[in-house]
Amino acid sequence: MAEQSALAVILAAGEGTRMRSSRAKVLHEVGGMPMLGHVLAAVEAAGIERRAVVVGAQEADLRAYLETAAGDAAIHRQVQLLGTGHAVLTARPSIAAGADQMLIVYGDTPLITARTLRRIRRRLAGGADVVVLGFRPTDPARYGRLIVDGKRLLAIREAADASAEEKRIGLCNAGIMGFSGTDLIAILKRIGKANAKREYYLTDAVEIANRLAKRVVAMEVDTDEVLGVNSRHDLARVEAAFQRRARTAAMAAGATLIAPETVWFSHDTRLGRDVTIEPNVFFGPGVRVGDGAEIRAHSHIVGATIGPNAIVGPFARLRPGARVGNGARVGNFVEIKNADIGVGAKVSHLTYVGDASVGKAANIGAGVITCNYDGFAKHRTEIGAGAFIGSNSSLIAPVTIGEGGYVASGSVITRNVAPGALSLARTRQVDKPGWARKFRDRNRKPANRIERKSR
Repeated sequence: MAEQSALAVILAAGEGTRMRSSRAKVLHEVGGMPMLGHVLAAVEAAGIERRAVVVGAQEADLRAYLETAAGDAAIHRQVQLLGTGHAVLTARPSIAAGADQMLIVYGDTPLITARTLRRIRRRLAGGADVVVLGFRPTDPARYGRLIVDGKRLLAIREAADASAEEKRIGLCNAGIMGFSGTDLIAILKRIGKANAKREYYLTDAVEIANRLAKRVVAMEVDTDEVLGVNSRHDLARVEAAFQRRARTAAMAAGATLIAPETVWFSHDTRLGRDVTIEPNVFFGPGVRVGDGAEIRAHSHIVGATIGPNAIVGPFARLRPGARVGNGARVGNFVEIKNADIGVGAKVSHLTYVGDASVGKAANIGAGVITCNYDGFAKHRTEIGAGAFIGSNSSLIAPVTIGEGGYVASGSVITRNVAPGALSLARTRQVDKPGWARKFRDRNRKPANRIERKSR
């Protein structure tokens, strides 16, 4: 069967007043990415080469996002929110340009998959004129019902307009539809407002298509895939469904999640094989984990790359730009930011390494800080291979510790340390015998206590 051209009309004009937010509803995030971004990604992965996005009240914010996420998408402004049929007609210039297939999807339904969109395309390519996605929710009360006769979809009845008998139907409208390219505008022009809300319902397209002797079919999908978002509660439900999907995929690909329900992924988290994730780990956007790595409990990782067989955590924080080399160790209460931790290097505990390079097999002791910020600019610290940085040392950037260099514990390093050299930067210890006893005795005298109280 010949490849067919396709256009996706993405409806993103909903105001989302129930979100109680100044942000456009479809820009709220699921798995660290705006809902609209998930839909755009699914559309692209389904091989749909053209995209038209219908925006509403928060047009400026949506345009700004689309410039970076889908620069080639056509944008259409829906001034009045008069229903889904009216929203699709708003994209008429893009529709009129023509395509073999036209899909209507929603920016607030972020879990739709490319697989399902490809299924719709196959049904259209196989002879269907209209394809409507349906699902079976636990509570169908507020959803439009799909009225089916055999393999034919006769109508979609909105909940407000459904009869008592129609409300007993369990198969509900998911909203997502596909049309053969030559039919959409002709059908849309026939949609009226004879309904309870006095809006132009896209769902009326089904009965209109049947009157035009078109082949109209329903296609059922899993409920989670078509969950829509209209409130913060809905957003939490969709996030939970996304996380279930991500955890299942991670384990199927060869990762061990000791307590899956406590691990949180982003949309682009990538794990190698034989990775072990302990409980209560959070992955923000931009994380890559190599084969055999171990992420221990209560770690927070964003924008970081972790090499094969590395160990991170427990209670570690990797911020954007952190790169942990093969077999390296980043331990408890360690924060890494914009820094390279070399192969086999150890940063075991209670340390901050920012804007730095730590060489192969170097050892960073407890309480070490790279002092990278002077109040105006960030500066780098370079630590050579095999170097040893003693506990509670401060490295005042910009500074270089040469290969094999040794920094004594408690030092404040302000100058470069030569390769193989020992650097001590602390005052000499002074002992005063008997001082502590005399101090305590003096402060225990009754006269002194009375004097202090009278002040």
